[in-house]
Amino acid sequence: MTDPKKGAEPTGVDLARVALRAAREQARAQGAAAQQKKQARRGGVRSGARADGRDPLPLASAITRLMTERGWEKPAAVGGVMGRWPQIVGPDLANHCVPERYDEDARVLTVRCDSTPWATQVRLLAPQLVARLNKDIGPGTVTFLKVMGPSGPSRRYGPLRAPGSKGPGDTYG
Repeated sequence: MTDPKKGAEPTGVDLARVALRAAREQARAQGAAAQQKKQARRGGVRSGARADGRDPLPLASAITRLMTERGWEKPAAVGGVMGRWPQIVGPDLANHCVPERYDEDARVLTVRCDSTPWATQVRLLAPQLVARLNKDIGPGTVTFLKVMGPSGPSRRYGPLRAPGSKGPGDTYG
């Protein structure tokens, strides 16, 4: 027994289905081409009923998208560390030292301490702090922690000064 469908010529119904499918595809293609011509005459693509890339975004999504497009993820993460410094290093350490700046090219975070003993303590804790920071904001973001001690007072004596002078230390060495 042989199957009548195998090897048999397509029937009229099958031919009609194939012709209808081809006509629909052709109409769809012509409609799309006509739609593109119409949009080009109107001055570009217009927003429709469905969501696309031109629709308004919530503010958080727009900011995240902007940061991703511009490559600002790491600087923003480091800025977040500056704001969350007490939670990252603990309240005792945060009371005596603050992060001042981050050099993105060298990946160095500069921290200023309020006294020399605390600066020494932070220098001893630097490897653990770098590991904690990298765990929090991403591996390799901070490679070195530069610890600065307290800065001395400025030596400005009198209203008149020579440009570039450092006070009485200039004269006597």
